[in-house]
Amino acid sequence: MTGIYFSGTGNSRYAVELFCGAYEKDARVYSIEDENAIEAVKQNDLIVFGYPVQYSTVPKMLREFIRDNNKLWNNKKIFVIATMGLFSGDGAGILGRLLEKYGAEILGGLHLRMPDSISDEKLLKRPLKKNEELVKKAEDKIKRAVALMRAGKPPREGIGVLPRMAGFFGQRLYFGHKTKTYSDKLRIHKNKCIGCGKCQSLCPMKNIKVIDKKAVQSNRCTMCYRCINNCPNQAITLLGKEVVEQSTIEKYLG
Repeated sequence: MTGIYFSGTGNSRYAVELFCGAYEKDARVYSIEDENAIEAVKQNDLIVFGYPVQYSTVPKMLREFIRDNNKLWNNKKIFVIATMGLFSGDGAGILGRLLEKYGAEILGGLHLRMPDSISDEKLLKRPLKKNEELVKKAEDKIKRAVALMRAGKPPREGIGVLPRMAGFFGQRLYFGHKTKTYSDKLRIHKNKCIGCGKCQSLCPMKNIKVIDKKAVQSNRCTMCYRCINNCPNQAITLLGKEVVEQSTIEKYLG
């Protein structure tokens, strides 16, 4: 077994690490940004794939990774973990269908509610204790899923006709267009930016560069919220106008 993930604030990474570690002590886990990820997939038949759902669909960067490496997935057995802040009818299913298109066998899926990564929308934020409880429930759910996987009965959350309809009518019909292209909505507030370069080093798209001691972006944002949640001066926003609370998984681990 090997784990592959795309993650913004660490939710999906943590989930895949926990699942793989519980299932097989020596299992290795890789980000899709890791140069060793492709070779790891080639050498393993059983893959656990984790990612954060965006509007009940797959982030554009991840879709491109799967399509650019389409020959990798043929005959692979894949279990999908979808992390989300609120809702996804078929988070595991929509990624699963994309992988099936390239010959993968989808064993099952798991949906995990986690602390929301959207740090510039007040309505989506929860108290610290509530987020800690969400992580604990997710950990327990992962352990149960591993036990079911070992018994040959992996959970199949988000897979099937009804979840697909829920995902489509719940979000994709109205908001799915937001992930069809890279976003040009990222805003770097020059009056707050101190040019530290942290956003540049974290951005998976290489969308941000520091020029003349100020960060600038080139309208190729995959909406992972990594830069926004780690900016030391809260100088970056995407959906909202100001940062309400920065969130990374480490904040909620005991």
